[in-house]
Amino acid sequence: MHYDLKAKTITLTPAIRAAVEKAMKGLDTKVKRFGTSVTGEMEVAKSTRHHKKGDVFRAEIHVRLPGSLVYAEAETDDLYTAITAAKREAEEQIRKYKGTRDDKRKRGGAGKRA
Repeated sequence: MHYDLKAKTITLTPAIRAAVEKAMKGLDTKVKRFGTSVTGEMEVAKSTRHHKKGDVFRAEIHVRLPGSLVYAEAETDDLYTAITAAKREAEEQIRKYKGTRDDKRKRGGAGKRA
């Protein structure tokens, strides 16, 4: 899976890049069966405007699957925890997508019954 990485309001350090690469590599194993048309995007940021005190980090993942878009987001006080939480949410959505796709295949692709 090809993916893009964006960093907003924070400096993209080698440690952050390594954590993102590890997360996206884990997602890559989940979407290999869908072929090369799958693309992903991860955005990491620090948001403090709407919080009264302390830093809040956000990680956001978009994965474009055939016929679907997976969107996962997590906000915590630790960037690496946010990356892991967003990855887990994306994995869960991919798992559900696979189940829906397999169910349709077993039904013969019938969406509606007359």
